[in-house]
Amino acid sequence: MKQSEIKELSVADLQEQLVSLKKNYTDLKMAHAISPLENPIQLRGLKRTVARLATELTKREVQ
Repeated sequence: MKQSEIKELSVADLQEQLVSLKKNYTDLKMAHAISPLENPIQLRGLKRTVARLATELTKREVQ
């Protein structure tokens, strides 16, 4: 998810996406611990997307 797409989302949508992606990241991380993923770069991308969403939420709370 790109930063421009994230800026267009509402606060409720951001929170919903954040919860969903955090769960997905945790599931992938556990699956990778058990047996290696075909594409471990997915973890990096997902982690960065979670960080982008969290940053945008924090930025909106401060304003």
